[in-house]
Amino acid sequence: MLGDVLSTECQAVADSLGDAARSLPLDVTREEDWAKAVETAIDAFGRLDVLVNNAGIVRAGALESTSLEDYRAVIEVNQVGTFLGMRAVVPAMREPGGGSIINISSNAGMEGVQGVIGYVASKWAIRGMTKTAALELGRYGIRVNSVHPGGVATPMIGADDFDSVDQDAVWASQPIPRVGQPEEIANLVLFLASDEGSYSTGSEFVADGGGLAGHTGRGVDAD
Repeated sequence: MLGDVLSTECQAVADSLGDAARSLPLDVTREEDWAKAVETAIDAFGRLDVLVNNAGIVRAGALESTSLEDYRAVIEVNQVGTFLGMRAVVPAMREPGGGSIINISSNAGMEGVQGVIGYVASKWAIRGMTKTAALELGRYGIRVNSVHPGGVATPMIGADDFDSVDQDAVWASQPIPRVGQPEEIANLVLFLASDEGSYSTGSEFVADGGGLAGHTGRGVDAD
């Protein structure tokens, strides 16, 4: 079951996947849309086992120049949308005995990043909400984990806000010196959604080409 405010594009993806997929309009900031999404999924498939909270937007700007409107827009989609999605699926997952919730955060949820204060705030919030939900829902067999991608080749990093960014230079210093591909993140999400990830909950799974690896260690003088 695919949901997005871009309903035409969402339907096209569902069509490409065949009879096993459905789509519906979903504004993640609206409680009524989430209720409809859960109802539609259960009607279509008989049960609801997995939620992937993947909706996200970014508004670039330094702290001093970021408007309250832009800040709140990012928080509403990225943070409030994740909260509403988790809350909406709990009864549907609890009744059959469990499920898996995967919240897409970012490596920006693990460190500060200049110029995207709303985005960073929302991604840190997702990290904390994931841990709290895992503590509360584990007793019902519901696992909750967060995934923290680095740069991924999606329309977001090609947006107008990043026209001046040299993308190749951004990723060149990473241990894996390239941008990530959506399929690489999807495979990690699939692991967490499946029974292969049955002993993981409340955890953070980073897929950023090693971008954070050099930020947490100390250099050692070999001499």
